[in-house]
Amino acid sequence: MTQQTQMPETITMRMPSRLELLGVLDKVADSLCERMEFDDDARSRVTMSVIEAGTNAIQHGHSRDASKPVDIEFHVLPDALEIIVHDSGKGFDLSKINGNITSPDHLLDLRGRGIYIMRECMDTVEYSFSSAGTTCRLVKKRPPITTHDS
Repeated sequence: MTQQTQMPETITMRMPSRLELLGVLDKVADSLCERMEFDDDARSRVTMSVIEAGTNAIQHGHSRDASKPVDIEFHVLPDALEIIVHDSGKGFDLSKINGNITSPDHLLDLRGRGIYIMRECMDTVEYSFSSAGTTCRLVKKRPPITTHDS
């Protein structure tokens, strides 16, 4: 019997900047989480974060211009799920996004909730900005595999 090494898989999507298509993104993320044996809480955290990143790309990066595509990559790694969301928007000043929307000074802020949610839900949230646009990188580590030895 040959031993197979687990190669990372990449699933790529390109979708128009239309909010009603976020359900497709949600289904793909949830399906991958299930396959990776994430528990219900982790699955919810990943799907909420992916929808938030997609919403930001559509609303802020592309101003809901459906002619501009949002590119998404899911990297299924042995120990984590990595999700890359890219739009062609000019980006934003990350230092101007408040860190904690639950603090009394920020409870009524109109912006910044999505990034806060993603940071609370994922193990890694990184942004990069270039002339090609804005990229959000999300990582959720795979839960440890438990053995049922008695």
